[in-house]
Amino acid sequence: MTEHAEKPFLYVVVCAAGVAAGVPELIAAAQERGWEVGVIATPVAMGGFFDSEAVRARTGRPVRSAWRSPADPRPFPPPDAVVVAPATFNTLNKWAAGLADTLAVGTLCEAAGLGVPIAVLPCVGDALAAHPAYRDSLVRLRGMGVRFGAPHTGDPGADGRRPEFAWQRALDLLERP
Repeated sequence: MTEHAEKPFLYVVVCAAGVAAGVPELIAAAQERGWEVGVIATPVAMGGFFDSEAVRARTGRPVRSAWRSPADPRPFPPPDAVVVAPATFNTLNKWAAGLADTLAVGTLCEAAGLGVPIAVLPCVGDALAAHPAYRDSLVRLRGMGVRFGAPHTGDPGADGRRPEFAWQRALDLLERP
């Protein structure tokens, strides 16, 4: 647990996928399990993929997406754990390659380097999931100790309904020994 918070602090990294609108469900579940939560979003995700004001109201903290200047105070304490949900093809590949060109990916690179537990719920379509770079990225990230939930494509099933995104699965992954 961090020295800065009474409760363990969870970073939630949100990427630009349609299911991102459901991230308040993850935040509520994390808070019910005793976590304090701060959200970091990719710049594209900030463009309307989720309600950042609702997230701010739920967490009591601003949603971060841009780097702070060195003179600015840190808005979040160091993380005790990180969840990446939904995790996109782009973010996973950049993270695995160490391309920290956004706050979200830079945070993931740093958290992995510090040995912070990280759980990922991928949201990648079948065509992109078949790309060799993606498969290589998963191998590399797993080798770094990153824990993965089952991939979610968002494609409708045979019955025409879209499957639910398993938000709570990310928290379950963090509790795994």
